[in-house]
Amino acid sequence: MNKKIIIVAGEPYSVFSEILFKSIKLKKIKKPFLLICSKKLLIAQMKKLKFNFKINTIEKHKIKKLKLSKNCINILDVKFKFNKVFDKINKNSSKYIEKCFGEGLNVIKNSNAKILINGPVSKKYFLHKKFLGVTEYIAKKSGKKNHEVMLIYNNKLAVSPITTHLPLSEVSKKISTKKIIRNVTTINSFFKYKLKKKAKFAITGLNPHCETIKNFSEEKRIILPAIKKLKKKKINIKGPFSADTLFLRKNVSKFNIVIGMYHDQVLTPMKTLYEFKAINITLGLPFLRITPDHGPNNLMLGKNKSDPTSLIEIFTFLGQISDN
Repeated sequence: MNKKIIIVAGEPYSVFSEILFKSIKLKKIKKPFLLICSKKLLIAQMKKLKFNFKINTIEKHKIKKLKLSKNCINILDVKFKFNKVFDKINKNSSKYIEKCFGEGLNVIKNSNAKILINGPVSKKYFLHKKFLGVTEYIAKKSGKKNHEVMLIYNNKLAVSPITTHLPLSEVSKKISTKKIIRNVTTINSFFKYKLKKKAKFAITGLNPHCETIKNFSEEKRIILPAIKKLKKKKINIKGPFSADTLFLRKNVSKFNIVIGMYHDQVLTPMKTLYEFKAINITLGLPFLRITPDHGPNNLMLGKNKSDPTSLIEIFTFLGQISDN
């Protein structure tokens, strides 16, 4: 895999610049990267947080033959007017964030890079109800709408929800046998060819204890047919399991991937088990998109107390991916 790394800083008023500075200072980022953000804001935040790194500005006309310098922060500058170095998240940054993503996707396309990292983004203003999340936004912008697969990854366990940032009342309408098969197949290929691991899947039911008093059972009509078809593809998958006991150590230790039906069903236990030692990966795109598994944390902005572990985990993970 082409490991040229493109980073979109994301929300300008988030802790991302802080965790990036800390990761660099701890020497956890060993490969050069291109950071897409406001150069002026980044330097101002660096000064406020008392870090000091060299900046190398990359001009747009040099993107096709992108060469990144070591021992400095390579920046593609995106202009952004700001009054405060650290401010509350607000709607004024939406156009800036969209422009940063646009530049990032353009660099990916024209430099043949295959890795896009983005800092956390507040969905309140940026997505404005047009997309369920940044995962879906990037999928649409890269021409892969409805092919995206969310994978929350730790070296010991990964989880993937069939539906993402969706209200619970809509979940049962959006799960399907076809979608389960597609998502599991995508993850299985990623484990096999990029991680060189044998995937061992567990899949949850939708209803408590995989039971329902209704005539229509999602477990019988949707999930079990998907499991049968996946087994015919020689994919190692078992279930459906009741989510309330699946994550007990003696149960979950038999698997390395858990497929859930909705976001919090699998992300809540995952974050409880691994905290910041997990990363958010989007599969099914023309490139690998990764982001730290936490939000902008605007309340901690400028306090210099944020934990960089999830970002560090991303760079550790990138060192483990096969180039084939």
